[in-house]
Amino acid sequence: MRITTDEIPLLRSLLTLASVIEARDPYTGGHIWRVSRYARALAVKIGLDRKEVFKTELGGLVHDLGKIGVPDAILGKHGPLTPEEYAIIKRHPELERRIIASHPMARYVIEAVFRHHERVDGKGYPGRLNGEKLPLTGRIVSIADAFDAMTSTRSYQPRMSPDKAYQIIENEKGKQFDRAFTEVFLTLGRDGSLDHIIGHCGDARLMLTCPKCGPIVAPTTKHKDGNAIYCPSCSGEFVLHAGRGTYELERTGRSGQASSIAPDTDTIEEFILGQS
Repeated sequence: MRITTDEIPLLRSLLTLASVIEARDPYTGGHIWRVSRYARALAVKIGLDRKEVFKTELGGLVHDLGKIGVPDAILGKHGPLTPEEYAIIKRHPELERRIIASHPMARYVIEAVFRHHERVDGKGYPGRLNGEKLPLTGRIVSIADAFDAMTSTRSYQPRMSPDKAYQIIENEKGKQFDRAFTEVFLTLGRDGSLDHIIGHCGDARLMLTCPKCGPIVAPTTKHKDGNAIYCPSCSGEFVLHAGRGTYELERTGRSGQASSIAPDTDTIEEFILGQS
């Protein structure tokens, strides 16, 4: 599928919203890029047509829009959520639906944003739909989102190994996740087809961890050896040193200004370039 010239500003406005949400949470650097790439890989392997692949990939990028309505204290909480806090989290798909309902490109992503927390056994939210009642994009993004959450460091848990995450995904086959889609995703993962996505925040850009406070530091395509980069959580300044396909972070003892800590827009432009 190819978008028209007139649709490019509309698409950019939708994706900019998604980048703002990711910038709120210092532990989710690169999350929307990874979920989108996992979802695309699965959609292509399943054999979906170009329009459905586009919807799935775009849905992966914007699936968390509703978290704009979740308080920072809950998003960044260290440790388990209380039942009351979890109830607030569970509202975000409905909020996402309302946020994008009037957007001209909502038709492409509404299924992914509203249904990615549903389960095939009917125990998910917000609608407790089950089985074939769940849209394709929701079922695909559900797997991609869960896998990335498990294999990324979060405020509430350290990252787990891909093998352990694959095992959990397999254990939830036919319960949380679509049985057939899970089988395909596990095949992709275990034959190494997803390795270039795991732990990255963009093509050939590995996620880094702030050595001072722990959250994700995500280099952009503009960052080069010797450049300064800033932690989105503690605002600590570091110098990038190239080595072994990634960077090492050297603390300078200084802090960045708000203008130095901006959301990564590379994912937006890379996606638009690939569709136009």
